[in-house]
Amino acid sequence: MKLQKATLFALFAVLELARDPSKQLSASEIAETYGISVNHLAKVLRDLGRAGLVEAVRGAGGGYRFTGNAKRTSLYDVINLFGDIATNAGEIEGAAGGTDIGVALASVLREVDEIAIATFRSISLATLLKALERARDAKPVAAE
Repeated sequence: MKLQKATLFALFAVLELARDPSKQLSASEIAETYGISVNHLAKVLRDLGRAGLVEAVRGAGGGYRFTGNAKRTSLYDVINLFGDIATNAGEIEGAAGGTDIGVALASVLREVDEIAIATFRSISLATLLKALERARDAKPVAAE
């Protein structure tokens, strides 16, 4: 499974903002952090706003802040906003002309996608952020 750029940008933005919901960040700050296009990210943030996951804060020092529920929002919820969960199993079946190998391979790819979807559904934003925090805290401090 390969995610579209907009979907990846949405995941970056939502997770970055959900890290500290009291904090607001501009689209350019998020874009700079992840080395992505600020224009493309702005469009993604608008979609996330319509979905109720982020809110635009106007004025000096404005930006975006997370307004969703990190414990109830899964990675799948964000990915699915962009209609990105798709398989190329049909392409393989078609390209293989309906041969038994093509059908078998397409079946395996569909199963892999179903497992990926189940995994994305099982991981909330809060769970992923906690895992990141634990990993960061577990890193040994370099001796000076």
